Amino acid sequence: MAEYVAPIKDMQFVLKHVVGLDQVNTLPGWEEVTEDVVDAILEEASKLATQVLSPLNAIGDRQGATWKDGAVTTPPGFKEAYAQYVNAGWGNIQSPEKYGGQGLPHLLATPIEEMWGAANLAFKLCPMLTQGAIEAISHVGPDSLREKFLPNMVSGKWTGTMNLTEPQAGSDLSLVRSKATPQADGSYRIKGQKIFITYGEHDYTENIVHLVLARIDGAPEGVKGISLFAVPKFHVKADGSIGERNDVKCVSIEHKLGIHASPTAVMAYGEKDGATGYIVGEPHRGLEYMFIMMNAARLSVGLEGVAMGERAYQRALAWSRERLQGKPIGVQGPAGKAVPIVQHPDVKRMLLTMKSTTEAMRALAYWTSALLDRARKHPDENERRRAQAMVDLLIPVVKGWSTEMGIEVATLGIQVHGGMGFIEETGAAQHLRDARITTIYEGTTGIQANDLVGRKMGREEGRTALALIAEIEKLLPLLSASSDANLKAIGSALGAAVERLRETVQWVSKTFPSNPAAVAAGSVYVLKLMGVTLGGWMLARGAEIASRQIAKGEGDASFLKSKILTARFFADHVMAQAPALSSAAIHGSESVLAVGEAML
Repeated sequence: MAEYVAPIKDMQFVLKHVVGLDQVNTLPGWEEVTEDVVDAILEEASKLATQVLSPLNAIGDRQGATWKDGAVTTPPGFKEAYAQYVNAGWGNIQSPEKYGGQGLPHLLATPIEEMWGAANLAFKLCPMLTQGAIEAISHVGPDSLREKFLPNMVSGKWTGTMNLTEPQAGSDLSLVRSKATPQADGSYRIKGQKIFITYGEHDYTENIVHLVLARIDGAPEGVKGISLFAVPKFHVKADGSIGERNDVKCVSIEHKLGIHASPTAVMAYGEKDGATGYIVGEPHRGLEYMFIMMNAARLSVGLEGVAMGERAYQRALAWSRERLQGKPIGVQGPAGKAVPIVQHPDVKRMLLTMKSTTEAMRALAYWTSALLDRARKHPDENERRRAQAMVDLLIPVVKGWSTEMGIEVATLGIQVHGGMGFIEETGAAQHLRDARITTIYEGTTGIQANDLVGRKMGREEGRTALALIAEIEKLLPLLSASSDANLKAIGSALGAAVERLRETVQWVSKTFPSNPAAVAAGSVYVLKLMGVTLGGWMLARGAEIASRQIAKGEGDASFLKSKILTARFFADHVMAQAPALSSAAIHGSESVLAVGEAML
């Protein structure tokens, strides 16, 4: 069974040549994040991913987390792996230096996080949620909460969670019923139940800090009446030590399709007198604050699509090189002599689809991370605003498109294995089962798509999207002027996709004010159209850069040639879907409404 190997060479190429590491490490405070430092950090991260986390992946899938009497036990080896992770300082890569973090760029943390997800997605979810909780508290929490919780959360000694959903609410947070009653000492008594809480209970750490949405007594109905509270599993004494157990309990964990090693908890707050909680920020602004966690989590979940794609591709490629079966069509050879299935044309098609799609997703996620760093640190306020607007536009695409494609790539991985892919023994099925939740986490694909066409296009008349299209078009003359036939073909496909994207954005902008339901009906097609076009653009950028390096005699010629060929395949097979996606969005949306009304 093939184990995961971090694709460091591709990560380095994307960071250094495609998405602008040199523009991030010149931002204030990050001057020492040089290429050699990045290379060393990636190499060290790959050791933990490959040697520690990856071997636990199948164990976690088979044995899963278990619950008994309110306590959760993680599978063998996971608690020890978390200790290694913390002791090596991996959990505080991005965290504020003031509280013991390293304060490194999001762009550097992104490939590292990809490694954790590809090696062991169930493990990766715990530190991901902790990082989101750290961001929320550090951005809007009062100093008292920061001092109380952040040093131990940043160090990894404690973890954090995000508690949004309730049994009756689902994704509609306006229906949240959990209550918060003010106390004389400034704290609140929290009562209610939350579901689908990732790592709501576990045995990694001595304490867990839950960020919980609840309504203060007398608050208005709807989303405007929701506040955010920090509720620790154990009370924290004045000296920072652990006190008595708070009135919060894990009453069960879910039995799931995948990510079995990650406990998904049902949490009960206030079964006795009420759980003590501390308000984060101002009253009634909880949903606004939670989106600090949510946006960070959406980018991270999009990266999980990349990670699952990479892991599934590596396993399928290894299998295809070992599995002997049949003879390639049109190839003469001795009767009865089987060949590795990688030689069969359709297997090649599937593997190249997996590879090119994963590389496109990776580059798009990394570019979004680079923009996020610019939005936070660039000295020019106008550039910060421009970068943030672009990040806001891209996050639903990275989250929605990458997770959809991660599932598709994992499905192809099973198909490459044939009947053996359906057998748990090969390990291919786990990747699909684990990936399946990613399109649901942090808002389904439909929610991401509605956010994209509504808030990010319709309400601003497509200005940011059209600015992005103009940026893409700058590459087209370089591709068309190339003497390389592959680059010319890539440029032609990219130009066609961009034109259809422009038409679609203009349709959204024109239609949304008068008929938002029609736009919503085609929104997922718009999201996928943006994904394949932007992914193709990222690969085209890499191909153009690779071509110039080859001409100068720089770098690994074989690797650089593969970047060009991968981009060509994506252009021919994936980006070629752009016209159909555009047509489905523009011309098919009305039929969703009309046929749905008549038949559903």
